Amino acid sequence: MNEPRRPGRANLASCVVATIFLFLAVAVIVIVYLSVFKPKDPKIAVDAVKFPTFSISNGTVDFTFSQYVAVKNPNRDTFIHYDSSVQLVYYGREVGFMFIPAGKIDPGRTQYMLATFAVKSFPVPQSVTAMNYGVGGVGLGTGPTMEIESRMKLKGRVRALWFFTHTVDSRVSCSVAIEVSNGSVLGFHC
Repeated sequence: MNEPRRPGRANLASCVVATIFLFLAVAVIVIVYLSVFKPKDPKIAVDAVKFPTFSISNGTVDFTFSQYVAVKNPNRDTFIHYDSSVQLVYYGREVGFMFIPAGKIDPGRTQYMLATFAVKSFPVPQSVTAMNYGVGGVGLGTGPTMEIESRMKLKGRVRALWFFTHTVDSRVSCSVAIEVSNGSVLGFHC
């Protein structure tokens, strides 16, 4: 005779199928996240560097620094930045610093930023004040030149799929060649 079927086996099979389906759904979400929605670091491009005021006397230099920057957010969600800064370095020593106010950059958009601040006077080597023609031995300038480094740091976060958060730390560093006689920028390389 036939034995009656147990209802427990059908329930067990249903649970196994549902569990397999959930694992597959989670795997698909992870693959989509890692391939399509993966957060990317913003792209920083320095457009221009200027020194609106520049003077050198008695072995010290005093100037105002301006840097024009374009920051592109390649993500599908808003990039929120905070704890960002611009730093000026001369011969390995920090000579200027400015915090960048917190803000947002919409998805796929480019935000243009201007950082302008006065740099306190600092001593320069005698080689600059005497006759340091050119940058790195290449005669770019018509008079004495000096080189300063600009470092920009953007910290922030981007969300993906409205749930995952990605911390971002983008940086750009530029070497700027300056003609000492009038403070004109001979060139910059980032």
